[in-house]
Amino acid sequence: MRCRRTPVEADVYKYEEGKGLEDGFELLSDVITKEWFVTASLIQLTREDGSIVCPYIRHRRGRTFIGEGDYVIIDSDGTKHVCGEDKIFQRYEEVK
Repeated sequence: MRCRRTPVEADVYKYEEGKGLEDGFELLSDVITKEWFVTASLIQLTREDGSIVCPYIRHRRGRTFIGEGDYVIIDSDGTKHVCGEDKIFQRYEEVK
């Protein structure tokens, strides 16, 4: 069966710290220890206590960590996704 994705309007935000787009943070040391990802491109924020954390969004498959230049997409039903800046405007077009 061949299908086409049903169009869904979404809000698209380039990730910025302090905007509340993430669902949480994971200590960088835990990300490295658990060997979840190549960490070189992940956003790494240093907290006042010196700990380094990586922001993520939560979805039905688990977590997606946010990388440098990524966009956070929030569908009209509230579902969140992360998309790299290399593909965001191949998948989404601005609604005017």
